[in-house]
Order: sequence, then structure tokens, then C-alpha cells
Amino acid sequence: MAKTYEPIATYTIPSATANYTFSSISGTYTDLVIVVTGNSTAAADLWMQVNGDTGSNYSTTQLSGTGSSALSQRSSNRANFNVNFNAYMSTTVAANYIIQLQNYSNTTTYKTMLARCNNANQAVDATVGLWRNTAAITSVTLIANGSTFATGSTFTLYGIKAA
Repeated sequence: MAKTYEPIATYTIPSATANYTFSSISGTYTDLVIVVTGNSTAAADLWMQVNGDTGSNYSTTQLSGTGSSALSQRSSNRANFNVNFNAYMSTTVAANYIIQLQNYSNTTTYKTMLARCNNANQAVDATVGLWRNTAAITSVTLIANGSTFATGSTFTLYGIKAA
């Protein structure tokens, strides 16, 4: 990682769990980066919510390449970010996610999310998202939709001091 990336927290799942939350995130950085590497106990998309917001305040636009086709989709008024499109977690091959939250501590603008995801058996995805709220992000919950994160899945949160 670049010298400006500062590890804030790392967590490894000790037993299957449906979600994990980074809480009490300091506002001292310009951006956040979350790296997830893991499996699930059944096929699962990675969803993300910020500040416990379950309202219809999230939108995403997604691109996916499967090796034989390219796909896209758009979702509005969701209750979460759907981080991946086709690069979902599975029981056999770990999925990898890099999620960036720009200007997360600003209290005058909506927050944007960029994500890159891959699973060698499924696809490579790119997602851009918008959280329609001006609050500073102080917590991020990662959710294995319809499943649980498998034991050994890892989550790392980085702060970027100067983007």
C-alpha cells in the first residue's frame, strides 16, 4: 500500500457470522479503504451499510466481466450498497474486495463509494455508489447477504491521510 495508507483495524472471522462492523471510525483521514478477502458458507453478495442506515438512501452502478460477456446494472433507493455484481463470495474460492470511501468525514456532501471485486471462478466487477446523506461516516457494516462469512475471512480498514 502507498505510504499514505494507515492501517486502522484488521479482523479475522473466528467462526461463521452474517456481518461485521467497523465502529467508532475517527474523522482524521481524508478517505477510507476497506479490503475484504473471504469465503461464505453459501453463495453470497457483499452488502455494506454506513452509520447503521437501513433507509432507501443508497444507489449503485455496476460493471462486470465474466470472461465471456460484459454486463452492467443500476440500482436506486436501496437500503445498502451492493458491493459486487457477479464476483460474489462462495464456499470454494475466496472473493477479494477493495472498497474506497472518499471524503467520508465531510459533513456538507453526499458520500461516494468505489469498489473493485473479483472471484476467479465468477467475474471481475467495478461498482460506484452514492450514499445520499451528508453525515460523516463513523461506522461501516459488511454483510454476507443470504449467508455468513466463513471462518478465516479477513477485513482490514485503512485511513488515507492525504489522498
